[in-house]
Amino acid sequence: MNERENSIRKDDRSVTVIGLGPMGQAMTRTLLAAGRPVTVWNRTAARADGVVADGATPAATPKQAVEASDLVILSLTDYRAMYDILGGATASLAGRTLVNLSSDTPDRSREAAAWAEGHGAAFLTGGVMVPAPMVGTEAAFVYYSGRERVMESHRAALALLGVPKYLGGDPGLAQMMYQAQLAVFLTTLSGLMHATAMLGSAGMKAREALPELLSSADSIGDILRAGEENVPGTALDAGEHPGDLSTVTMMGATSDHIVETSRSLGLDLALPLAVQGHYRRAIENGHGGDNWTRIIDSIRGAR
Repeated sequence: MNERENSIRKDDRSVTVIGLGPMGQAMTRTLLAAGRPVTVWNRTAARADGVVADGATPAATPKQAVEASDLVILSLTDYRAMYDILGGATASLAGRTLVNLSSDTPDRSREAAAWAEGHGAAFLTGGVMVPAPMVGTEAAFVYYSGRERVMESHRAALALLGVPKYLGGDPGLAQMMYQAQLAVFLTTLSGLMHATAMLGSAGMKAREALPELLSSADSIGDILRAGEENVPGTALDAGEHPGDLSTVTMMGATSDHIVETSRSLGLDLALPLAVQGHYRRAIENGHGGDNWTRIIDSIRGAR
């Protein structure tokens, strides 16, 4: 059988998914459920068995997978994996669109876009903002950046995974938003575990503590929205930090108490000391009477 006969027939509506971890599998099944032909490839071939049983077509090589579709979605550990996998298939990239939904840095996203375009492919950076079980549901949304015309040409297929939120032409922007969202998410998780450890030292079980703590976490958005009559962040953009509510000094005193309590309990101090540092630097710089948002100055650092 020659290469032409051994190739996978391409359908205009077909999609290729490379990388079949939980997210890649979820995306594949979502696309299949919508009637899209899907070709898949994964370095550990056995990971494709489940989605192949559901109707996906397995590709023998990355080259074959790329050539099966004009739209190629990558769901990998990082951007280095893209080069490792597609390095031997660069001759097949011309005229296709790579949508990389892997996590990495904004700079590496920009480098990847240049690499793809250097091989004649269009490139979109994406960040999926829901866990795998929620892909394709009404709650799912995905940030994208790159050339707008490329985004629009594939919007129908990408919308099946979640509501597409296009951020602009900079390929690094979607990755920046993804990392910013994870910064909020991961620090919140660390805060919840630190608080659970604090309460646990007083004999409170996690099943008793977490419902209370999660209620507090849920209310943060409403609290921040109530602090501004307009869109949250408007005062920040204007460089305004009115200290009529929660001042740096007040919040700093609270951070001091958290450090003292955590130290007395023998807990790890990395997180509370980092938070305390934000407020102490703002006070040292003469901004104790400003709103707590003034801590953004030291977080921004020298720019």
